[in-house]
Amino acid sequence: MRSRIMYIEDKSGDLVGPCRIGRVTFSKTGATLHYDGRTFQSLKGHGFKANHFDVETGQRFWISGPRKDGADGLYGRVTQAADVDGDVAEEYWRVIRSMEPPIPANSPIAGFAQTSTAEARPAHGRKGARLATLAAAQSTIGERETDR
Repeated sequence: MRSRIMYIEDKSGDLVGPCRIGRVTFSKTGATLHYDGRTFQSLKGHGFKANHFDVETGQRFWISGPRKDGADGLYGRVTQAADVDGDVAEEYWRVIRSMEPPIPANSPIAGFAQTSTAEARPAHGRKGARLATLAAAQSTIGERETDR
């Protein structure tokens, strides 16, 4: 069976629900998806803010490929480290997001400073330029406070 890392968000309760990044396997025809013991089929364009449903429960889900910028959710929700399954975390952060995986909170080196994403990646477009300007302004404010 073919597999792929995908974003899965439960839309059964509200427009924004719990989400996961995990490895989804496809049936031979590709019409059925399998994840975490559940089976999903397409709503074929007839869902409201959802594109798949759980075959057993009828719950609706938004399932899509993850984005490089991390805004994987339908409404631009940015994926957090806690949302990523452990078996795909390394591949998700390094290959898809092109960045170092975040250090887990329970790691012995978690207290040490990390390079911020604004410093780690070059600024692209207007949004990237705004982020770079904001990061520079915050570092300048921090320097001013230490000078006092």
